Amino acid sequence: MNPNKALWEKGDFTKIARLMRASGAALVESLGITPPVRVLDLGCGDGTTAFPLAVLKADVTGIDIARNLVAAGNARAAAAGLDLLRFQEGDACNLEQVEDDSFDLTLSVFGAMFAPKPFDVAKEMVRVSKPGGKIVMGNWIPNDPTSFVSQLLKVSASFLPPPPEGFVSPMTWGVESHTVERFGAAGVAPEKISFVKDTFHFRSPDQSPADLIDSFRQFYGPTMNAYDAAAISGKVDDLHNQLLELAKSQNTATDGGSSIPATFLRVTVSL
Repeated sequence: MNPNKALWEKGDFTKIARLMRASGAALVESLGITPPVRVLDLGCGDGTTAFPLAVLKADVTGIDIARNLVAAGNARAAAAGLDLLRFQEGDACNLEQVEDDSFDLTLSVFGAMFAPKPFDVAKEMVRVSKPGGKIVMGNWIPNDPTSFVSQLLKVSASFLPPPPEGFVSPMTWGVESHTVERFGAAGVAPEKISFVKDTFHFRSPDQSPADLIDSFRQFYGPTMNAYDAAAISGKVDDLHNQLLELAKSQNTATDGGSSIPATFLRVTVSL
């Protein structure tokens, strides 16, 4: 199986996505969507941003590499009666099922950044977007101390075996120069690309920071892999304590629940 596919079909990311719903809706609201508009949500999960887009009457196609998340997204859309929202399986590196110039907006929030061939991802996002349209990405920033997920991924990676030769870290999408280079290779001029730091929040009134880390341990592929590797090396307690301290130190809730901010790089490409 494609290693990236195996990673995101591991566990149940919907359990993590539910912590991100409010921030997903806020990001969509900030886009100023005015229907009719066709949107591609790439690496969409079960619809953290696709769902609120469809509520605003956008015509939304969500594409994700994980079959379980595609099924979960279609179930959510059907239950809500959102006829303009559909999810399908696909690879951000090769959107062979999508025609050129199909979408007014191509959106990918913490999705396409994890695909293994970033130059192919940029090329495909440009190809399927209409001239005059936009691409918007949300990408975690490497080593950012204000980003919970960036730090969680950094800690997790330190317990994993070295990556295979040729591996390109998904975190490089959080570096402006890399993003400019990738879209430049797809024919986009640097002045057409803008950046701003934004914040997602992981919120759960009924989960303490310890509960939150347990959720990542059970349901989030990268963290699950780190725990698997730590079990082999006998370092599970070390990994768990580092992640627990991270969650506690960044938690801003005062009611026993969790509200943890995560800074990310918001990229806007005008075509």
